[in-house]
Amino acid sequence: MTSGPGAPVEPGREARDLIDRHARLAATAQGILDHLDGAVVAVAAWVRDDERRRAREELARVDTDRLGEMTDRNLRLAAVQAAGYLTAADLLDVRPATLDAIPGVGEATARGVVAAVGQLSDAALALHPLRIGLDRAGLPTPDGADRLLALLHRIMRLGPLVEPHRTLLTDYASTVAAALPAARRARHAARLWFARPTTRKATAGALASLQQWDESGVAGRLPQILDDLTAAVAQPDPGVFELAADYEKRSAEYYTALVGIVPQAQTALAARGLLPQDLVDRVNDRPLDLGAMRVALRGYQEFGARFALNQGRCLIGDEMGLGKTIQALAVMSDLVAAGQTRFLVVCPASLLANWAREVEARTTLTAHRLHGDGREEAIKAWAAGGGVGLTTFETLTHVPTDGSVGEVGLVVVDEAHYVKNPRTRRAKAVATWARLVWRVLFLTGTPMDNRLEDFLALVKVLQPDLGTQFPRHLGLLGPDAFRQVVAPVYLRRNQVDVLVELPDVIATDDWVDLTEADERAYREAVASGNLMAMRQAAWAAGAGGDAHACAKLDRLVAIVEEAREEGRSTVVFSYFRDVLDTVAAALAAPGASVHGPLTGDVPVAERMGLVDAFTADDAGAVLVAQVAVGGTGLNLQAASVVVLCEPQLTPAAEAQAVARLHRMGQVRTVQAHRLLAEDGVDERIVELLAGKQRVFDDYVRRSSVAAAAVSAVDVTEAGLARDVVAWEQARLGYGPVWDGLGEPGAPAQNPA
Repeated sequence: MTSGPGAPVEPGREARDLIDRHARLAATAQGILDHLDGAVVAVAAWVRDDERRRAREELARVDTDRLGEMTDRNLRLAAVQAAGYLTAADLLDVRPATLDAIPGVGEATARGVVAAVGQLSDAALALHPLRIGLDRAGLPTPDGADRLLALLHRIMRLGPLVEPHRTLLTDYASTVAAALPAARRARHAARLWFARPTTRKATAGALASLQQWDESGVAGRLPQILDDLTAAVAQPDPGVFELAADYEKRSAEYYTALVGIVPQAQTALAARGLLPQDLVDRVNDRPLDLGAMRVALRGYQEFGARFALNQGRCLIGDEMGLGKTIQALAVMSDLVAAGQTRFLVVCPASLLANWAREVEARTTLTAHRLHGDGREEAIKAWAAGGGVGLTTFETLTHVPTDGSVGEVGLVVVDEAHYVKNPRTRRAKAVATWARLVWRVLFLTGTPMDNRLEDFLALVKVLQPDLGTQFPRHLGLLGPDAFRQVVAPVYLRRNQVDVLVELPDVIATDDWVDLTEADERAYREAVASGNLMAMRQAAWAAGAGGDAHACAKLDRLVAIVEEAREEGRSTVVFSYFRDVLDTVAAALAAPGASVHGPLTGDVPVAERMGLVDAFTADDAGAVLVAQVAVGGTGLNLQAASVVVLCEPQLTPAAEAQAVARLHRMGQVRTVQAHRLLAEDGVDERIVELLAGKQRVFDDYVRRSSVAAAAVSAVDVTEAGLARDVVAWEQARLGYGPVWDGLGEPGAPAQNPA
């Protein structure tokens, strides 16, 4: 006989059915949790073992007798070595008591040695963080990394399925586990009849506890939840090659999962961008609602979003590849939770498609392209339904500013250095919106190209009052004081500080001697006094397809062929379209898979498709792109070799080009080649740009201004052109000799 709802469960068959059913379901629930949590524990164990391996490898290079260099104490290291501890690695797990027992060592030496080895181990791990890469065969490295990737893949696959039900499963499994021992006494009615009253009371309470789950309605849906999760748990992990391919496409997601389990050695100072402590405290205390996000954020990205929300109007100048777009979307997510529905993004036309993809893929928001033929309809839809309006610097003036679109909660200006000149039409349009909307977020990885004032011009758009705090002579302001002044508006973190898993960049300047044909073309260009002609003259001899007639082209072909043999794809950048045509034709001749040229002539709507085709191609493919187009806003992590056909006129342009490959998601060491011709325009440009790079590295990279006058090291493009042309004309004997170039009294050389 079965009891009705609310009636006590009868001992015997009814109790057995209740107990067995809940015991089975609870065991399944606990098994699902254990499967996922076991993978998390296994990841932590793998990382711990790998840390020990890395530390041991580094310490094996340190002889024991060198430990004395780490302390002022007089350590008795000879006795330690005599006992067989020849390197610091031999001492890694040794306890002080063990060393103290060695004749001639003593307690002071024992403790000093163990402390020194510990410090060395910590330093080794900090200098050599965990990096997962792919070898030439496409297999994960280091040894055993395939196991780690399998565990992370399992966590990434099961986490979104299990976590929404974790509280239910945990409460259910623990409650049932606690009730079962007492409830099982009711399996046999006769035995329970002869039990003590206190035992019968405890059994009745345990049965009632199980029965409450049935009456709560959970038992009705729990079996289906467990069946679905059991089926997901039963799916096998992918094979090693499938894992490697998935990791190469989604490495950023793998690392986000890993950092969530075992935080990497990322200092809080790096993550917060060297901000004053009181500001950091306020930012950390600011809540962040990520309910509209479809992806997890890394710690430094959450801090960036909180910074933008706390400050209201600011510039995030994180180095390229750190996910500034994600941080902007996280700000929108928080504002959605606060009731805002409408946001505006202003960006170069080349980034519209990328922003639309990011909005749709990373958030629950709707993207509207306020650009092109359907602009008016898109504006109406954005005004009526909200979402993220996407427009370009050129079409921003067509977005109504009369309030007819409704309240805009946030304006995001991507690649904000495009509006560094306040006199331009685009800058004025952005400034208008900055006055209309309280929350404004500028994004740029290179806030200063040639002049430090460009950076400050962006700051003044965001917070005009802050500009009045800048001294008249910026060069007299020290870096620490400047950092304090701009801290309320400027946040910048560098890859080396927060993406410890990023592989290295191996930068190589490939110097070549011009061929006779190259030299003739170069002399003609110098005689014309045209800097742009001089910069591309080294490629003229290759226009006919003969790589051997052109020194740079010959070297480029060799680089691409070597990359193909190593299973690497290559991106080739040049400022000049004619050079790109020459490169594309020469590389396609031997049968290479060449995509592009990607130039400003390619419609914006087609650019992302071209990049997608390159990304989906087999290893060894080549993308040929104009540096002003492919070097800005596109993600090219599918390639790990980048070639610059000539030096660019600003350090930022070269840094942007390399950063298209060296960014979150890259799993291979990036090889960056810059093709340079000796004794000519390339050499002059490299020398002049070295000073400009030092300005950026010393000051803006760390949010500070030079202690010396800006004008002393600034080089404008017009000035650079004048100086380089004059220098080369003097060297080759064309035109007037530039003062100070030749030896005193030396006659001008006649043209050859």
